Amino acid sequence: MLLQFFVWGAWFATLGQCLGANDLSDFAGGAYGAAPLGAIFAPLFLGIIADRFFPSQKVMGFLFLIGAVFLLLIPSTAEAAAEWTGDPDEPNPKENLMVWLMLGNMLCYMPTLALGNSIAFTHLDSMSFPKIRVWGTIGWIVAGLAVGFMGWSSNLDIFYIAGATSLILGIYSFSLPNTPAPLKGSPVDFRGLLMVDAISMFKRPAFAVFMICSCLVCIPLAYYYSFTSNYLSSVGFTQAASTMTIGQMSEIFFMLLIPFFFRKLGVKNMILIGMLAWVLRYLLFAFGAEEQVIWMILFGIALHGICYDFFFVTGFMYTDKIAPKSIRSQAQSMLVFFTQGIGLYIGYKVAGDKFSSVVKESDAALNTAMAGIGSQDELSTGEQLAQMFSVNDLSEVDSNILSTTMSKWNEFWIYPAIMAGVIAVIFFAAFWDKISITSDDENSSE
Repeated sequence: MLLQFFVWGAWFATLGQCLGANDLSDFAGGAYGAAPLGAIFAPLFLGIIADRFFPSQKVMGFLFLIGAVFLLLIPSTAEAAAEWTGDPDEPNPKENLMVWLMLGNMLCYMPTLALGNSIAFTHLDSMSFPKIRVWGTIGWIVAGLAVGFMGWSSNLDIFYIAGATSLILGIYSFSLPNTPAPLKGSPVDFRGLLMVDAISMFKRPAFAVFMICSCLVCIPLAYYYSFTSNYLSSVGFTQAASTMTIGQMSEIFFMLLIPFFFRKLGVKNMILIGMLAWVLRYLLFAFGAEEQVIWMILFGIALHGICYDFFFVTGFMYTDKIAPKSIRSQAQSMLVFFTQGIGLYIGYKVAGDKFSSVVKESDAALNTAMAGIGSQDELSTGEQLAQMFSVNDLSEVDSNILSTTMSKWNEFWIYPAIMAGVIAVIFFAAFWDKISITSDDENSSE
C-alpha cells in the first residue's frame, strides 16, 4: 500500500505546477482527466479479464511494469512538447502524446487499487484492513515530502521517481501471496459490469439525491486537486508538494474519529459538513490570496481530512449500507463511476479551462518575476522538512504583477466555492434518509 500510493502521489499532487513551469498548463485539464477515465474503465477491465483469468498479484505486477514504461516516457515527451516550434494554430503532437501516456498509465494504475484490496482481504481479516490501508495515505505523504525534499515540485523528474517506484513495485508484486482469480470459470456478468441492477437504487429518492449531488460536487472538487500546487507556488510556498501533505496528515486524524462522528451526527450531517468544508476551503484560498494570508491557506489545506473523510468515506459507507448484499459491489462501482469518474473528469476540464482564461497569463508573469527568489543551497533533512511551512518573501516582486495575479486567484477560487455551496444547499433541502450506518440491521433499496 505504501509504495502503491507513493507511485501516484509522486507525480499527481504537483502535476499542475509542473506543467505550468514547463509551458504546458493548457493541457492540465486533459492530463488530470486521465485519472477519472482510468476510474471509469477499470471496473470493465477487472470484471472481464483480471477477476476471471489470472491471479491478482500477477495482474497487478504486470500493470505496474507497463505503467512504469508510460511514466518513464513522459518527461522526454513533455520536454519535446515544450520545445515544439511548429505552427501555433496547429495542435502540438507531443502535447497530445504526453496526455495519452498519462492516460495509459492511469488505465494501468486504477485497477491496481481494487486488486490490492482483493489481495489484502483474501489473506487478512477485515478488521486488519484499515491498519493496512492507512499505509496508502502514508505513502502519499512520503511521496509529497520526498518530492519537496528534492525540490522537484515543478520538475519533470517527478515522473522518473514515480516510474522507478512503479518498476520496483511491479517486480515485488510477483512475490505477494498467491491470490487466485476470484471469478475464475464464471461467465461474464454484463449486468454487473454495466451496473444495471445498481441503477435501480435510484428509485429510492434519498439515494438519487445523494448520487446526483455527489457527482455534481466533484466538479468544484477538481479545482483543488488540479491547481492547488500552482496556487501555493504563486503565493510563495517553497515546496508545494511538502505543504500539501498537511492535508493527508489531517485525513489520517479524522479517519480515526469517523466512528465517533457517525454516532453523534448521522449520515446527512456528515456529508453536509464535508460539502461545506469544501466551500470554506475555497473561500479561505480566495480571500487568503489578496494579501497572501498564510494561516488561511494552511488552514484550507488542513481541512482535507474533513473534506475527504466526511464526504467520500461517509458516502461509501452509506452506499454499502442501503444496497442489497447481492449488488453492493455494483453500487460501490457506480458511486466511483459517478464521483471519481464522471464528476472529476468534468471538473478537471472545467477547472483547466477556468485556469487558462482567468489565471494563466498573470500567473506566468508572476512566475517569471519570482525567478531566483528563494533559491537555496543543499539543505539538511531537518531544513528540508521545514520547507513544508516555508514561504518566500515576495517584497522584491513587482507589486502590480503580484496584486493582479492574486486578484485573479481570488476570482478563480470563488467559482468552486459558489458551486459547492449551491450543491450543499440542494443536498440539505432534498436529502432525507433516517438510515443509521452504525446499526447492524440490513437495509435494502426500495
